[in-house]
Amino acid sequence: LMVTSAVLVAIHGPTETAAVRTVPAWQQWSLAYVALIGFYGTFWRQKGQTLGMQAWRVKLVPSGTSMRVTWGQAAGRIIAASMPFILGLMPYQVFDVNNAGLWIYITTGVVASCGFLWRFFNEDRLYLHDLVTGTELMLTPPRKKS
Repeated sequence: LMVTSAVLVAIHGPTETAAVRTVPAWQQWSLAYVALIGFYGTFWRQKGQTLGMQAWRVKLVPSGTSMRVTWGQAAGRIIAASMPFILGLMPYQVFDVNNAGLWIYITTGVVASCGFLWRFFNEDRLYLHDLVTGTELMLTPPRKKS
């Protein structure tokens, strides 16, 4: 994401103050999504794991197989995983965040976490974004010590 920020500053130039936004928000979000899809997609397509997933011995695979995920599945998983957060943040576009009632914070928290909470109510224990994209997380066997 730092690289995307550097690209946007190179295109639009630096700002005088933090209050002035020279880069349109849609460009920031679009480039951030491209960076996330590129980063995770590359790792998931090569070995099915990011570095953190390797440490936890977790691998992303298409449901029911041990093959590699497709670029479409990787992109779809990132978009599907971020949708509850985006929907959860929408009330802040309507209400004044500083004077928002407690119900707004609770509603936002529940909506933003529903994709992850889905796992506890699904009999296959899949996250919502895994269910949408046809992927699952698989525990890999421990490495043999040499």
